[in-house]
Amino acid sequence: MVEVVSLYKKGRLVGIDLRLEAGSLALLGPNGAGKSTLLGLLAGRLKPDGGVLRLFGHDPRSLKAAKVRAYIPQHLTFPPTLRVEEVLEAARRLKGASPADKEEALERMGLVGYLKRPVAQLSGGWRQRLALAAGLMGYPPLWLLDEPASALDPRARAEMKEIIRGLKQLNKAVLISSHILPELAEMCDEVAIMEAGKLVASGTVAEITAASRGARQLKVEVLERAEELAAFLATRPGVTEAWAEGRVVKFLFGSPHREQAELLQAIISGGWSVAEFGEVRRNLEDAFMAVTGEGEEDNGGN
Repeated sequence: MVEVVSLYKKGRLVGIDLRLEAGSLALLGPNGAGKSTLLGLLAGRLKPDGGVLRLFGHDPRSLKAAKVRAYIPQHLTFPPTLRVEEVLEAARRLKGASPADKEEALERMGLVGYLKRPVAQLSGGWRQRLALAAGLMGYPPLWLLDEPASALDPRARAEMKEIIRGLKQLNKAVLISSHILPELAEMCDEVAIMEAGKLVASGTVAEITAASRGARQLKVEVLERAEELAAFLATRPGVTEAWAEGRVVKFLFGSPHREQAELLQAIISGGWSVAEFGEVRRNLEDAFMAVTGEGEEDNGGN
């Protein structure tokens, strides 16, 4: 279990509260929001300036904490002269994993044919595969992944998603920082959004998107006179903005659903032939943009 209470890091994080048991949590935020700083604290690489931080009851900088987590930073470096097999053997011994665990990790990440290759000869994507393979051994209960798919090709990215799903099935705790929002929505049970070193929203994907809605965005497709309809809608109660995109008119509507039905009737009574009418469903990216002020960057930590 990850327990974070009023976590403070001078100039980077302010009052972070977070709890994660089994399952997966996506950590989102614009550049400078503090995501990498938070992961660095959980990984024991940084020392907090205040608050409570525990990994399964242990201080993140302790040896006991190191044995219950796998941390894969965004830019992980290995000694360039080491061969793939040497890196994985060192990881296996450090974790107390079995040779079978090592073989499984090699196969899962497609590294069997690269055992004799020096790290210096690996591309960024293959080094990321190597990092994931090292993390896989021993299957620790906590996984900290900072932009794990940033250098992966589509095939390796799909394999990574399967690994994360498998970890969830094994009741592991997985904390992922990433900018690939659609994939996070598929993989993660919950989302935490950071901005300027603070946690500004958290919950399931459905809860986050619902909370960020405010005025709903509706659309109506008509056979003709779309520009006229946009001007008409802009004068109606509850409509704060309306615009035409070809034959489709989109508008922001803050009134109850009952008045939405009345608005549709007014459109039809006005002589417009309606082909489609409904709400534009928001996704995780829409919610992220709304919660973080449309992704404006700040001057805090990463």
